[in-house]
Amino acid sequence: MKPAKFEHQRMASLDEAVKALGNAEGETRVLGGGQSLGPMMNLRLAQPDVVLDLSKVEGLDGIEETGNAIRVGARVSHARIEDGEVPGKTGDYMQFVATGISYRSVRNRGTIGGSVAHADPSADWPSALLALGGSVTAAGGNGIRTISLDGFTVGPFSTGLGWDEILTGFELPVLGTDANWGYYKVNRKPGEFADAIGAVTLGVEARAVCGATESAPFRVTEIEERLASGVQEVSIAEVRDILDRYDAGFDDYELQIHAVALSRAVQGAFA
Repeated sequence: MKPAKFEHQRMASLDEAVKALGNAEGETRVLGGGQSLGPMMNLRLAQPDVVLDLSKVEGLDGIEETGNAIRVGARVSHARIEDGEVPGKTGDYMQFVATGISYRSVRNRGTIGGSVAHADPSADWPSALLALGGSVTAAGGNGIRTISLDGFTVGPFSTGLGWDEILTGFELPVLGTDANWGYYKVNRKPGEFADAIGAVTLGVEARAVCGATESAPFRVTEIEERLASGVQEVSIAEVRDILDRYDAGFDDYELQIHAVALSRAVQGAFA
């Protein structure tokens, strides 16, 4: 398959990209690594009139620890995270997530910012970063804006970005050396998108996320409260009962695999 006709614009700077996005006519998409948008365009599931390519824009590929936060640029590839460039315990968690994304050839080009902005419900980073906490930074016509990762993904392929905003990076918490985390996903074979994701971090606060749903990943507060109280295991049956009280639209099979993923993520946090 080949994409429908579109205009490709390679941006030289972030300011130029923001201006071009604000002035564009027709449907306009921003291209990071192209590993999500490209296949959708080839299948004609996405048919933008204009594609703004950020591959040459400087200042979006940094990784820096500053005090209690780690800044990760939107154009940082999955492969760089897999190779351990994000420091500390936060980096250990992100490295584990990155290693399970597709295949190395995809990880070499795919970017963390592109994945989160694309917001595929089955992708790893929207769920993994929600469990980590922190915020998204975005540039638009009104300048730089910081958006909490809580609620940033609002539905399938839908985020809290404004129509004229470009995701530029993330500010993520530094997990202490005594922090725990667990991440588990159900997929039919390695490299495929997930059918269910469970993600847990125990740092300053306990966070537990149910991901790869038909909509947006969501925090499971009852499990977070149990973890905060010192509980170190939640059975699959207990997670089923908890998730069944959420309006997630799961059928019986989906309820089971999401319960398995989240229960095993909790188990992994204390392994």
